[in-house]
Amino acid sequence: MRTADTWPIAANMLSFGSTAADGTPNVEAPADSWRGQLQQVADLGFTDVDPTDAWLSIGEMTDARFAELLVVLKEVGLTVPSVSTTRRSVVDVARGEDYLRFGHAIIDRAPALGAEVVNFGFMQALTPAQEKALWFWLAEGHQDDLADADNRGLAVRRIRELADHAAEVGVQVSLEMYEDTYIGTPDLAVRFLEDVDRANVGLNPDLGNLVRLHREIEDIPTMFEKVLPHANFWHIKNYTRDVDLATGAYATHPTPLVQGVVNYRVMIRRALELGFEGAFVCEHYGSDSLGVAALNREYVRGVLRSAGR
Repeated sequence: MRTADTWPIAANMLSFGSTAADGTPNVEAPADSWRGQLQQVADLGFTDVDPTDAWLSIGEMTDARFAELLVVLKEVGLTVPSVSTTRRSVVDVARGEDYLRFGHAIIDRAPALGAEVVNFGFMQALTPAQEKALWFWLAEGHQDDLADADNRGLAVRRIRELADHAAEVGVQVSLEMYEDTYIGTPDLAVRFLEDVDRANVGLNPDLGNLVRLHREIEDIPTMFEKVLPHANFWHIKNYTRDVDLATGAYATHPTPLVQGVVNYRVMIRRALELGFEGAFVCEHYGSDSLGVAALNREYVRGVLRSAGR
C-alpha cells in the first residue's frame, strides 16, 4: 500500500510550454534543453514528473530521441508515473487518427518510462478567442456534439482500442474531465466510462476544469461524490470562485490547493476511503506555476499523512 512518503505526486510540465528558449519545438530541441527544464522541477523537490505532450510529444519522438529522454530523466533523478495528452482528442475531425496513433505510441513507451497510466481527454485546440483571453477558459472553446451518436460511438471505440493496447503492456488509461466534451460533467463521464467498459480505464476527476468556469455548475461535493469511485489518476488544482447574485457575474482565479473553493482535505480523504491509489499531478496556471505546484505537492503529502497513509 502506498504511503504519504512514497505516493507519486508529479509536476506537470505545462508551465514550460512546447518550445525551448530559442523557440525550437521541444521535440526538436537538444537534450540539454530538456535537462535544464527538468532540473528546475527536481530542484523544487519533485521526484516525479508528468511529461505531457503539451511539453514534449513522446508519441512523435524517434527511438533515438526517446532514448535521450530516458537518459536525461535518470540524470536529474525524476521518475514518470504518468503521461498526459493535452488537446489531442482522438475524434478531432482534422487530426483524430494522428492523435490515436500518437496515443498508441505513448502506450508502447509507457513501460520504459515506468508510467502506470496514460491520460486522454476530448478537449481540442484553443480557439483564437481563447488564445487572446487573459484566462483561456473565459472564452468559448470546442464543444463535442452530444447529439452526434455516431461520433460519440467512435470516441468510445477508440478509447477501447487504446485501453486494450494498454492492458497488453500493463498500463491503465485515465479519462480527463473537461467542459463541453463527452466527459464534461460527472454524469456524462460516468456514462462514458460505463460504455467503454474496460477494467483498466478510470476517470481523472480534474474538476478544477469545471470549477473555474464563469457559468453555473453542479454542487462541488456532489460532483466529486459521483466521480471519485471511478478515479484512477488525478490532475489536481484549485480556484477561487465567486458569483454576484445581483448581476450574475462570476469571478474565478487559480490558487494553491489550500486556498481555493474545493476543500481538497475532504476530497482526498474521501478518495482514499473509496480505494484511490492513483498518482497525483499538480497543475497551476499563472504566476510561478511550478512553484505553486511544489506547494501543492507538500499539501497533498500532508493530507495523506493526516489520513494515516
